[in-house]
Amino acid sequence: MASATVQLKVRPEDLSQVPKAGERIPDPGIMVIFGASGDLTKRKLLPSLFHLEQDNLLPKNFAIVGVARRPLGNEFAEDMRQGIVEFGGVKADDPKLDEFIQKVSYYALSFDDASHYAGLKAELDRIAQEKNIGPDRLFYLATAPEYFTPIVENLGAQGMAQPEKGRVGVVIEKPFGHDLDSARELNHQVNAVFHENQVFRIDHYLGKETVQNILVFRFGNGIFEPIWNRNYIDHVQITAAETLGVEGRGPFYEKAGALRDVVQNHVMELLSFVGMEPPSSFESEAVRREKVKVWRAIPNIPILNAVRGQYGPGVIDGKKVAGYRDEERVNPESGTETYAAVRLEIENWRWAGVPFYLRAGKRLKKRATEISIQFKQPPLLIFNRMQSSGPCTEIQPNLLTIRIQPNEGIALRFGAKVPNTPNMSVCPVNMDFDYASAFGTSAATGYERLLLDAMLGDQTLFSHRDGVETTWALYTPILEAWAAKNPEVFPNYFAGSWGPDCGNRLLERDGRSWRNNIG
Repeated sequence: MASATVQLKVRPEDLSQVPKAGERIPDPGIMVIFGASGDLTKRKLLPSLFHLEQDNLLPKNFAIVGVARRPLGNEFAEDMRQGIVEFGGVKADDPKLDEFIQKVSYYALSFDDASHYAGLKAELDRIAQEKNIGPDRLFYLATAPEYFTPIVENLGAQGMAQPEKGRVGVVIEKPFGHDLDSARELNHQVNAVFHENQVFRIDHYLGKETVQNILVFRFGNGIFEPIWNRNYIDHVQITAAETLGVEGRGPFYEKAGALRDVVQNHVMELLSFVGMEPPSSFESEAVRREKVKVWRAIPNIPILNAVRGQYGPGVIDGKKVAGYRDEERVNPESGTETYAAVRLEIENWRWAGVPFYLRAGKRLKKRATEISIQFKQPPLLIFNRMQSSGPCTEIQPNLLTIRIQPNEGIALRFGAKVPNTPNMSVCPVNMDFDYASAFGTSAATGYERLLLDAMLGDQTLFSHRDGVETTWALYTPILEAWAAKNPEVFPNYFAGSWGPDCGNRLLERDGRSWRNNIG
């Protein structure tokens, strides 16, 4: 018998009591996006900024300056308009769109040419005077990582990093380093120009409502926090699965791989929200302090507890797809992993003895990111004795599932008696809370919250240098061990599957298995 699902609803009268975010409006300022000719600006950043404009969360006097090497001129703003409509779920005749596009301009600049930055400073001063904008500046680095340091150093050399008045910050996209040494060096170079409280290392996962809701779910509900520990939880699984391949980014992915690209940052951020202790407040420093404590409580991960895979040809959504080694601009003998899975533990009072299983991969069976928290079985399974004659053969453990994407929500599985059956037959039932059903769908990407927080100087949902270095310290030994020995079995899973057998064995040796009925 399939498990039943009960949909949880939010009452309209409850929503009417929710305060609006209108007070969180930044001071007038200029956002400068380096690498603005790339897809991120057109697909995510400008649509997200326009969503803030629609919600009246941007100051009236505000400007966006795209910076890149190509001489785009006026065509940049028009290209951004098209991106807002195409990727932002916005109607082309939205009455606010024309006014918003008037705030967008472009400046051509070579990122590593120091002589160009005096001109950029003069252009920002001109815009500020023309539009009556104060000294607030937010510099967004959406460039290749090799340009982070030159941009930061040149901003500092022109006096654009430390203003006498106003707020100045720098947003840095991942990857923030490629191992522990490079992360430390980058932190040193950035902090030589910008104070740490000006640096916003962005992870777009943290902008997702369900990720933020983990804290509310844990610390705002008295029925969950008391059982959120080793006494009641058997194990935790975190999955970040994609059906897409490398999508033309072969050179980037060849240097990255799944462990660097997803596990060290996205997945570890999710783990910290699940594992952290209650913060003394929800101000940025208190939250970030508790996250770092979780990562520092993780002992060195044995190489036997980390496995890797690479997809070969297969079928996704009924269509044949090529293997990784056949992708554009990928080494035909590549040893880069497109799948990584890790078993680790958190050695503290709350989590001692509870294994955490993490996995991330491309070309898997389904696109889904979720956290599964499996609780321990009752000490005496008295109902199992009665199951042989009923529709269910075995009592399943309680399971709490937090869906991050694409179907954001939270589900709780528990056992219930099947009506009109003898011998107390029990089957699993799901209580399911779905964000879209409860609050309606949204075109928001998660960048909206993060961009607004950065403009306001709120670092709660951004990574601190200590956290970045701590997670790199955990995974650098694994990356070094993998680099020292090229895998002989690649490719070792079909596109459209749930990954390689070694990923399954990681759990099977503990008598457990991956939850693959996800999404």
